[in-house]
Amino acid sequence: MQNKFKNKYRISSARLQTWDYSNDGAYFITICTQNRHHFFGKIQNQEMQLSEIGKLAEQFWLEIPNHFPMVELGNFVVMPNHVHGILIIDNISNSTVETR
Repeated sequence: MQNKFKNKYRISSARLQTWDYSNDGAYFITICTQNRHHFFGKIQNQEMQLSEIGKLAEQFWLEIPNHFPMVELGNFVVMPNHVHGILIIDNISNSTVETR
């Protein structure tokens, strides 16, 4: 891995280079913390206990449709060092149709 971005090493993208990710569809998203630090909370008695930062991560995830009306939220989970979630993009049914 010789490529750098802003003078930092990056992993290669897992994205399909020929796909337009603004297309309608359901997308599985994973967002990881830097260096996999447990910023979002901890697992205690087999249950996730969110930290204050974890509560913010959950809150901001839930606010996504407020900023992007064409996005619906599927299932999601906040883990100690990452967030998994499904974003459903539906441009067609959320577009404004002009009638005459």
